[in-house]
Amino acid sequence: MLQTASIDTVMRALADPTRRAVFERVARSQEINVAELTRASGVTQGAISQHLKSLKAAGLVAERPQGRNVFYRAQPEGLAPLFDWMSHYDAFWRERFADLRSLLKEIDP
Repeated sequence: MLQTASIDTVMRALADPTRRAVFERVARSQEINVAELTRASGVTQGAISQHLKSLKAAGLVAERPQGRNVFYRAQPEGLAPLFDWMSHYDAFWRERFADLRSLLKEIDP
């Protein structure tokens, strides 16, 4: 059974700019290993591994060991707590867009 991380865990994991960049690289790749992530990151392999550990704990990435390598892939469902939290503000934005639509109609009927 997949247990979803809390919103705090997901936000904390994505709050760090380097970790967010690592997650974005993983998300753009089907699968990627630590060596590939390290190559273009400007940080050490140990730092990348620590960032991946945090992302994995937050449910944002999954790993697949293969021999001496570990491949990582994004787990879109890990973002669910963030989407759930943001959905509470849907009504706020919907109302603002409706107000903007009305204002634009007044300006240019």
